[in-house]
Amino acid sequence: MIEEGTKDHKDQWDKVQIILAPMGGLLTAIAIAMFGFITSSKLDQRQALETNTRLYSELMSRREDSESALRKDMLVSIIGSFLNPNRVDINDDVLSLELLAYNFHESLNLKPLFLDLMRRIRRAEAGASSAATKAEYAEYTVRLENVAREIARKQMIVLEGVGKRFDRTIDLSGDPDGTSLEPAVLALDSVQTNLSIDVVRVDRVNREVLVSVSIETPDPELGQQTKVASFVISFFDFPMIDNLRIANNQRCALVLTNFSDQSAELTAVLFPGAYASLKEKPYYNEVIQSVLNASHAQR
Repeated sequence: MIEEGTKDHKDQWDKVQIILAPMGGLLTAIAIAMFGFITSSKLDQRQALETNTRLYSELMSRREDSESALRKDMLVSIIGSFLNPNRVDINDDVLSLELLAYNFHESLNLKPLFLDLMRRIRRAEAGASSAATKAEYAEYTVRLENVAREIARKQMIVLEGVGKRFDRTIDLSGDPDGTSLEPAVLALDSVQTNLSIDVVRVDRVNREVLVSVSIETPDPELGQQTKVASFVISFFDFPMIDNLRIANNQRCALVLTNFSDQSAELTAVLFPGAYASLKEKPYYNEVIQSVLNASHAQR
């Protein structure tokens, strides 16, 4: 009886084995098929992503090439109009300078063009015989100053986001020549900079201010460094272009934001050198120092 029970039990296992044997193969086939499907799906997704990325990069590259070609043609055309010795229409020159300023203010020093055109306008205004003609030239002056102040404002918005600023007012009700404005201490990237501004001379006719600036900054190798500079600021000075290079790869710029019979408004901004104009190339030692500082910060 024991042998019969063992035989029956064995027969049951044989039946189970007979039934499960094809099912095991079937499950294996299903698992292989599922693995192949999932792998194929992942590969398809990856290929689609790579294709989309490549297409996007090509489209962006073509777009940048088109924009660069357009800007190049625009720049050549506008500069060519200024270099034309036969140009006589001041209105066309004002319009060309407006286009040039709005499209290339981050890479070109436009102050010489502004000053040259302003001199021509004032000379023509002085020689005008009728009130209407004088008013027309006065309007050109307003247009030039407005576009210059707008460009300076746009650049200041960018620089204020990454730097520090302060404002000072020059009282023009009396004689401001020789006065000293309240000094300021600005902290940028854990570096304190002492900034002092002295008013040397105010030109009320041309709306310009000659200032003397003293900047004290600590240098990790040379100790306390003092830089003194004298220069004229007007509405045609743009902070990304017209700035002072100081220690620690930083820049300092002064902007004339307003000029009236009673006062002149100045804004000083301290910002990293990386945000200077595209024409400003950093010194090699500044690049090396920036890399070393970044490496120490990551540790």
